Amino acid sequence: MRFSIITPNYNGERFLEQTLQSVINQAGDNIELEYIVIDGGSTDDSHEILQRYHDDIAHTVIEPDTGPANAINKGLRLATGDVLAWLNADDIYYPRTLERVAQALACRADAAFCFGNCPIINEQGQEIRSGITRFKEFFYPFSSRFTYQCINYLSQPALFFRRQAVEQAGVLPENMVAAWDYDFILRLWHSGDAVQVAGDPLAAFRWHESSISGQNFQIQFEEEYLSVKKDAGSFSLQTLVHFFVRWGIVGTYAVMAHMRKKTVGTAGREKRG
Repeated sequence: MRFSIITPNYNGERFLEQTLQSVINQAGDNIELEYIVIDGGSTDDSHEILQRYHDDIAHTVIEPDTGPANAINKGLRLATGDVLAWLNADDIYYPRTLERVAQALACRADAAFCFGNCPIINEQGQEIRSGITRFKEFFYPFSSRFTYQCINYLSQPALFFRRQAVEQAGVLPENMVAAWDYDFILRLWHSGDAVQVAGDPLAAFRWHESSISGQNFQIQFEEEYLSVKKDAGSFSLQTLVHFFVRWGIVGTYAVMAHMRKKTVGTAGREKRG
């Protein structure tokens, strides 16, 4: 099976090499890998890192873009694989991920895409926020378009899409700040069901203060709500459920952000003392 994996990058040197290695190491006897890296004109050492892996990257595009959605769309237009996905420059795949995805999709010809477990890790690669991960996993057995409209429980790094479904869904919306992936995945459900890749995690999502979700979680959940209204209808049950879920999650994230600031402030005062 041929996979096209896209990595958008802009000044991501800190984690970029680990991401590249995690993708490149997926290639094997039954996995044909087309790796596409779209760099938005980084000013750090990203280009030097990319040069070291030049022979393992099928397409490297270095030019200005308007953000990650724009970069990923460029990669999708270049992709020739049977299965498409993108992995941000601070996230990672685990060993044998693409092999397991290929097996799952081969068993479900009707599936538009597949998903798997995806822990949240910190800058050091240690798992954090395990409660959030377990909360998302609770919904896996009930996966459906209806469920996903009610709550975003799928983690993007562990999602893989059939080419036909992507062609039907269209490009990622480039006018959104943080929820362009959720809007895109909502449209994928119109092409078929999703199949779970059970067992060990497929990927890890790295959370840090400068990540998109770390900076824009309030905007993200507002955009997700608007996407559901468009997809399910303003007065649908899904939209109503999502409205209340949205504010519950935003409230939880706000409390967590406050606690982090409080912890940092306390540590700073103790250090000065």
